[in-house]
Amino acid sequence: MFPVRRLLIGIAASALLVTPAVSPPIASAASNDHGSLISMTVRPDGWRGLSNGRAVDYWTQDPQGRPVQTSGAVFVPTGRAPAGGWPIVAYTHGTSGYGTGCGGQSFADAEPNRYITRLVGNGYAVVAPDYVGLGHEDVGVHPYLNTRSESSATIDLVTAARTFESSLSKKWAVTGDSQGGQAALATAHRQKTYGPETDFRGAVAIDPESDVEKIMPFLGPYVPALPSPLDGSYGFLLATLAGLRQADPGAHVNSYLTPYGKNLVDQVGTTCHGPELPANLAFGSLLSRPLTTPQMTSALNRYMAVPVSGYDEPILLLLNSRDTTVPSPLHAKLAADFALNGVPFTTVVGDGSHTDMNAAQWAAFDRFFARRL
Repeated sequence: MFPVRRLLIGIAASALLVTPAVSPPIASAASNDHGSLISMTVRPDGWRGLSNGRAVDYWTQDPQGRPVQTSGAVFVPTGRAPAGGWPIVAYTHGTSGYGTGCGGQSFADAEPNRYITRLVGNGYAVVAPDYVGLGHEDVGVHPYLNTRSESSATIDLVTAARTFESSLSKKWAVTGDSQGGQAALATAHRQKTYGPETDFRGAVAIDPESDVEKIMPFLGPYVPALPSPLDGSYGFLLATLAGLRQADPGAHVNSYLTPYGKNLVDQVGTTCHGPELPANLAFGSLLSRPLTTPQMTSALNRYMAVPVSGYDEPILLLLNSRDTTVPSPLHAKLAADFALNGVPFTTVVGDGSHTDMNAAQWAAFDRFFARRL
């Protein structure tokens, strides 16, 4: 049960208020091809603590490759762009919720973000997707931790931003933390085959989610109630099952759930937080059979596995040895798999908790983008 207990340490989700844009859209397009702009709204100076911010609605693809709308934010530094344009960093955010309006990037009341602020201050344009299911449009449950939709939303926002901002360079990179670290790695891997040809330069992943699909099959009816705070973190697992159910009907997720478990999974996405759960809930009471079947194992791998080979640009892993949200042994396994498969990566390890950044890690973060872009 040790891997299960470690897995079930919670990821906090914050509920975000949905407010209307402060100005009408000033650009739009009719095509639903992925990467096509739907609308762009200029935000006032000071939005998210920065200037030159825009909220963007655009077309991307869902986990099955179908057209779907989502949204994101775009920031450009002040002043004159350098020769060749502002290099771009895509920022892929960590867990922010599970339903419409929970992405935290494009809405009028979105908060400042330490990574975006630092990147813009260092002279990079930033694009920040809300992800599929977390934007303005109700398109169903957010496919939580689905690598295909995360990478599609990121690459397509880079494409959409270039349609209205002529000062952007073709050079770009990606960074993200937690769920966003997984999304950054998925984006770095997929950019070779998805979207228009660009000049991609690499990825920085901060305590990325990885290898959870290898642990989830340990779960079954035998999992007992866990002590606080572990018993408050089930939203993470329920959201994964809800996303998988929507993304891959062939996984037959409902067949693994008790009636009570199905009721809870049905509630995912109705609010930004996970379902309300009683105290001392045994996760096993939600499952009618173990998740260890070959069919479920394959479905989870297709849905959320981080690629461990096939990258063509450098990766920087910023990891924490005391991470319990994505347990640090999973970080070690990801790094070992990268090394085994010859992935071009470096690692800077801190002794903090999940997504803490010490001075050495911030220095490596800045140095990576300065060298690559």
